[in-house]
Amino acid sequence: MAGKGKRMRPHTLTVPKPLINIAGKPIVQRLVEDITKVCGEKVEEIAFIIGPDFGKEVEENLIKIANEQGAKGIIFYQEKALGTAHAIMCAKDSISGKTVVAFADTLFKADFIMDTNQEGVIWVQGIEDPSQFGVVKLNDAGVITDFVEKPATFVSNLAIIGIYYFKDGDNLKKELQYLLDNNITEKGEFQLTNALENMRQKGIAFTPGKVTEWLDCGNKDATVYTNQRVLEFDKGKASLKGKNIVTENSLIIEPCFIGDNVVIKNSIVGPHASIGAGCNIKDVILKNSVIQANTKLNCINISNSMIGEGADVKGKALDISMSDYTAISI
Repeated sequence: MAGKGKRMRPHTLTVPKPLINIAGKPIVQRLVEDITKVCGEKVEEIAFIIGPDFGKEVEENLIKIANEQGAKGIIFYQEKALGTAHAIMCAKDSISGKTVVAFADTLFKADFIMDTNQEGVIWVQGIEDPSQFGVVKLNDAGVITDFVEKPATFVSNLAIIGIYYFKDGDNLKKELQYLLDNNITEKGEFQLTNALENMRQKGIAFTPGKVTEWLDCGNKDATVYTNQRVLEFDKGKASLKGKNIVTENSLIIEPCFIGDNVVIKNSIVGPHASIGAGCNIKDVILKNSVIQANTKLNCINISNSMIGEGADVKGKALDISMSDYTAISI
């Protein structure tokens, strides 16, 4: 999770993308919780690979996320963006034994427990346009035969969603180190798919793990849609409602997330709205949007939007992507 999240700007100017809240929880927290559920056995350690400038508060929050799963949390840094293989090797001290690698800008839903007796599992999802993703090809037995990074021409619609299981983490580490030592790059970066291909050619059998739903958090529209789907998954859970919520002459259309100490007056909220703690909402129609903490909305119609923490918005109907601590009047 060391990337700058440029496609999510301006929201990532003040907070790393994996720590943006979706339905009241940071993206990375949801990912960690989902992975630990499907592992089928206790997760002993969770290593977070971050940028060197994320700050002490972010690091403390990540350690807390790991501890809440009963695991030890540890922080590693990627100083330069040199590709996925390089990023993983920044945490080489934690790569041993049964290992899951995950990239923290994606969420998923799965109705299975991972078979940790497999040599390797690459989680995939069929998509319409695979040209911007790494993809896999399968043989008749359902075993992966090829890894292709962002194919210019169609080879498969099975996109790698960014979650991998390795029974032997030490073997993975050896293959990654080989790429670094021999300066083997793809499009100028050290790619995990090259290590996977080397392992496959040496006899490691990788099988596809298929999820029921794959949710991207790469840009504003994708993140708003992900928020919608997560709210649908969590519909009716007590965790979607915080403490000290004040509503006056207002209608809440579920599913919605409403954080602590939120005031809602003369408004219609929902469906698919997430409202962070401490927000003040008056004379507003709000749906299908993500509003971060301590934001004020007044006399406005908002849909398909993301508004950052501490913002102040007054005006008319909008479809916007607005950063933290911004004030506009329309």
